[in-house]
Amino acid sequence: MATGDRIIAGAARTIAGVDHRDKGRFMQYRLIETPHRTVVVDGPGSAIGSDRDASDLVSAALSDDAEAVAVTVERLDRAFFDLSTGIAGTLAQKCVQYRLFFAVIGDVSKYEEESDSFAGLVLEARRGRGQLAFVADLDELWSRLATMRR
Repeated sequence: MATGDRIIAGAARTIAGVDHRDKGRFMQYRLIETPHRTVVVDGPGSAIGSDRDASDLVSAALSDDAEAVAVTVERLDRAFFDLSTGIAGTLAQKCVQYRLFFAVIGDVSKYEEESDSFAGLVLEARRGRGQLAFVADLDELWSRLATMRR
């Protein structure tokens, strides 16, 4: 299931590039240890934008004993940022249910400008130390994860 070499990259170590296949569906992600094992979806691939995609992502994280899931803005379907679709809520709920930290990596400012409710979600996530974060880049994610208890 896992491919790729161990690579030391700053504070993070890529331990595997993983192809997660489930009934013909395919999701590629990196599994990185920071001290928290994190599934990072940041490469090319289809957008995450359905309840099924959320389930697949959480399933992949659980099967690799990850403590955190991080997805770049580019890999999230536009519907994720429209809270009325429920996709963001479903993904966040699944992560909370399975005690996974969830982060969105990248610039979400255009979505904040388009939706007061999404802007409120981002503001609350940035205020707290909960299981949801919006971060600019991987370095900010690693800093945030460093404050978490194992």
